[in-house]
Amino acid sequence: MNAGIGDSRAVARAALSLAMTADREEESAMRRGLSQRSIRGAASDFGGDFVTSVARIIERAVVAAKREGVIADTHQEEGAVAGAARDALTQVSAKALGLSVGGKIGVAREGEHVAVALFFTVGLGRLNEVCVGLGHRAV
Repeated sequence: MNAGIGDSRAVARAALSLAMTADREEESAMRRGLSQRSIRGAASDFGGDFVTSVARIIERAVVAAKREGVIADTHQEEGAVAGAARDALTQVSAKALGLSVGGKIGVAREGEHVAVALFFTVGLGRLNEVCVGLGHRAV
């Protein structure tokens, strides 16, 4: 593999792993481990009605990525994260439409590869389903 280019599969696995962390301590430990492999990561919790949460989920992915230094403060890099988040949301929208969702967003980057993963429950009361969505962009 070329130095600095990164591996899209490794970045996708990292984003999924971050999204599946159970708490902030596990998330911090995961980010430290990823940084030793030159992968930068960020995560953020979210929840609410799916339809009204779509814009907030995309925004949280971008804000978390900027806050943790995963992306620079440029419209190209913000757009890459927003686009990957939207792709991930599209993958789960049929299952989540009209229901409540709650879970975590994971964002990871190595070189030019950026991945956004969503891991959350979808449900009504105690009738929950688990969903995973994943989007990728090259910056």
